[in-house]
Amino acid sequence: MSADELPISIDLSASVALTVPFHDADPVGVAWHGNYFRYFDDARCALLERIGYGYRQMMDSGFYWPIVKASVKYVRAVPFDSRITVRARLQEWDYRLKIGYEIVDAAGRRTTTGQTIQVAVSAATGEMHIGAPALLRERLRSYLREGASAPRPSPPP
Repeated sequence: MSADELPISIDLSASVALTVPFHDADPVGVAWHGNYFRYFDDARCALLERIGYGYRQMMDSGFYWPIVKASVKYVRAVPFDSRITVRARLQEWDYRLKIGYEIVDAAGRRTTTGQTIQVAVSAATGEMHIGAPALLRERLRSYLREGASAPRPSPPP
């Protein structure tokens, strides 16, 4: 593999710890099913910030990344005021961003899994971009060069 090539599989993940707020609960007192996508988004943002390719950098480089497919599997209910950890892991990056998610409770039990798929769309033309944009490749290359195992702090909210 040349210095410019990137491996197809890149070990990149991030986690965020959250407390499920009361206003996220349904009448039964558990997290309403639609809120899980917000929890996924928090972890996805942390994941992308690890490589310096957050939503602002995406847009500044001329691309939007709409989610074109999302799925979730509810394994165990999560009551409000529960501490949860949301993990996001990059599964594919070359032609689309495919990110897998896992939510675990304070006891380490899996409560939820999910996945999102995003594609790069040119802000100028509105057309889907085939292949990973140059800035994403550059940021992944830098991440690998600097030692992918070194933790990178997420920026403050």
